[in-house]
Amino acid sequence: MNFEDLKKLYLKKQEELGSDAYKHISELLNEAKEIHKQDWLKHPTPSGDHEQSWRAFKGKNLEKLVQYIITEEVEALGLKVINGNKLERTTKLPIELSQVKRNLAIDYGEFGLHLPDVDIIIYEPKSCKVLATISSKVTLRERIAQTGYWKLKLLQDETTEHIRVYFITPDEDGTLTYRKPHKKGRAIVEVDLDGSYVLTEEKIEESRKVKLFEHFIEDLKELLNNGK
Repeated sequence: MNFEDLKKLYLKKQEELGSDAYKHISELLNEAKEIHKQDWLKHPTPSGDHEQSWRAFKGKNLEKLVQYIITEEVEALGLKVINGNKLERTTKLPIELSQVKRNLAIDYGEFGLHLPDVDIIIYEPKSCKVLATISSKVTLRERIAQTGYWKLKLLQDETTEHIRVYFITPDEDGTLTYRKPHKKGRAIVEVDLDGSYVLTEEKIEESRKVKLFEHFIEDLKELLNNGK
């Protein structure tokens, strides 16, 4: 199983459910897990641990799926979307992406410039200005504190202080469901991040910083309009 197979499953959900397809990402991942297991049984990994193999696949491909879901609407706003790994791992970038990389890099003084660990980057193609970064994980505990750290680092430099830092997640452990009692992950989102968008059909107690995924594009439009 590969990302194209996962995308086909999502498109099938989209045919059935329309714009509500995003609410069923966890269900989709469970379906994908069964297909992945059948493929894995034909060629098991040396460790013999399907769960480990599945976790690696799920983590890597969830971010690709989120990027796929948002790209068309983001590009309709005149913006571009790129995977963070492309900036990190490509040695010779075209001029546009090289400038995007410089506009996102964090200055560690004598220790050089380094990119924050983010999954998706949204930027303005004419100016190469980075508007937002997105981290996308199945649960908040996987990387929420690290995402908060990168937001604080970006705020420390005039070149990067405007960049919004978002987290998009199915939130399978329910960290964002309620405002009170505060769970650590929700506290980090509310205080340190610019927002988190939840891919779920469950009811969540929304706030200015925690919303259902359907609000992501409208918030991005607002950000874009306020920046002009």
